[in-house]
Amino acid sequence: MRRSRRRKRTVSARIEGDTVVVLMPAGLPRSEERRLISDMLGKLARSGRRRGTRASDAELMQRAKGLSREWLDGRAVPTSVRWVPAMTTRWASCTQASGEIRISEALRDVPPYVLDYVVLHELAHLVVPGGHPPEFWRVVRRFPGPSGRWATSRPTRGCCARARPEPRRARR
Repeated sequence: MRRSRRRKRTVSARIEGDTVVVLMPAGLPRSEERRLISDMLGKLARSGRRRGTRASDAELMQRAKGLSREWLDGRAVPTSVRWVPAMTTRWASCTQASGEIRISEALRDVPPYVLDYVVLHELAHLVVPGGHPPEFWRVVRRFPGPSGRWATSRPTRGCCARARPEPRRARR
């Protein structure tokens, strides 16, 4: 439990590693603290059931290493693969110079084959530098996807960009 003098009314809880941390205002009576902690633990348990088990950054890194071995002959060696808060325009990103891969938390609940494709796509950037030249797509297309193979044509939109909703038009 962390008490804060600056926190006046709100109580929140989060998981840090193997520990549940409850943040609350300083100066609450002990009985109120116990009740709030119990409430927050219940909320965390319910939200965990809704989301199912969540892969950690370490598990994401292991997934990436396995995909690299299986589909890229181990040529992609990322320095880190981690979850990041939901990005506004991308599902994932890769910094080739440092070997870092970041995967949007928005992908935590997608089917495994979708996550595998996105991770493999980012791993391919470590193998074929320079954006998305034809060689990049040859490497990515080695991954079969859900139906045994992915489409043979390149996507019409930027593959690393999330589809944006069309702007609403004013009603007349």
